[in-house]
Amino acid sequence: MGNEESRIVEPTAPPQTLRECTLEALARYIKDGRAQKIVVMTGAGISTSAGIPDFRSPETGLYANLARLNLPYPEAVFDIDFFKKNPEPFYALAQELYPGKFRPTITHSFLYLLHQKGLLLKLFTQNIDCLEREAGVPGDKIIEAHGSFAKQGCVECKKPYPQERMRDAIEKKWVPYCLDLSCNGLVKPGIVFFGEQLPAEFFENNSLPAQADLCIVMGTSLQVHPFASLPQMCERETPRLLINSEKVGDMGGRPDDVLVLEDCDSGVRKLAEACGWLEELEALWATTAPAEEPKEEVKKSRDEKLEEEIDKLTREVDVNLKLSHAQHQWLENHLEKKIARKHDDGEKGLGNMQPTNDPASKIMAPVASPGATKTDTDGEKPSL
Repeated sequence: MGNEESRIVEPTAPPQTLRECTLEALARYIKDGRAQKIVVMTGAGISTSAGIPDFRSPETGLYANLARLNLPYPEAVFDIDFFKKNPEPFYALAQELYPGKFRPTITHSFLYLLHQKGLLLKLFTQNIDCLEREAGVPGDKIIEAHGSFAKQGCVECKKPYPQERMRDAIEKKWVPYCLDLSCNGLVKPGIVFFGEQLPAEFFENNSLPAQADLCIVMGTSLQVHPFASLPQMCERETPRLLINSEKVGDMGGRPDDVLVLEDCDSGVRKLAEACGWLEELEALWATTAPAEEPKEEVKKSRDEKLEEEIDKLTREVDVNLKLSHAQHQWLENHLEKKIARKHDDGEKGLGNMQPTNDPASKIMAPVASPGATKTDTDGEKPSL
């Protein structure tokens, strides 16, 4: 889907705020400094490329793959009444969804880039995966409309529960209970289950879209209310951008709506490129790549270690023998060349001697007598 050509749907009415309903015109609106308070609304579609399934896709969605949990119906895994009776299925599923197993997508990094540039007024998300936080977006900039794994507490007395204990419980698939023994109620992450109210923060901030000068909607079907009504709260002259695989809600029904119908990561790259931010965005996303884990050392038996040492010693002996042989060969060659050179020099010296009539040539060099020592001839003591 990421390789498909994007389809930009333009409204029939002429735009009021943008020059035209194109991604380039929207980017110009941002670069001109006219978008200083951006509100973003996201759904599961921004996390699917990270490997997290959405909920409702017929074959690949989360609900379509929960038969192994023996649920009366797929949504029961997030039903508060069912959870209170049988919490084990949720904790089996939570092990697969818990933060730390997935890398934020480039779309999550784009959200952080908006914050870095001081343009993000608020992020409303339906996701519970905390990938926005892992990408760097501060918690006070996020409204997790359906809750998340960021917090946890008792379903009865509402007392908070330590994060480390929750992580340990999910990893080991055991059900945690309230630390207050007088309560001993079930503990669950701060995810909003069916039958529970949305967080108070959602209602306290749902008027912010009306203050926005740009609204970006990504990766959501806009089918679940009250979240689905958020884009409608923007002022009519406020530009709205949809990056999604299909048209949703009333997006495309206003004069300044821009619809980019393709996967979120591809659409975000195009928007960043149009804004001149692509290189900066790619660099920011690269920082979320997990560090390479050191290779695990394979444990060897005693016999394997002994055999390895013997092989090592054998190789060392072979190398030493080869060096010794090479040195011996070099010495022989060197001596042979030296002897041959001396022999050649001697023959040349004799061949250069010519008879002469010079009287001086008849003067004989002194010859040491048999009884003379080396000191007598060259001033040095003889070697014994």
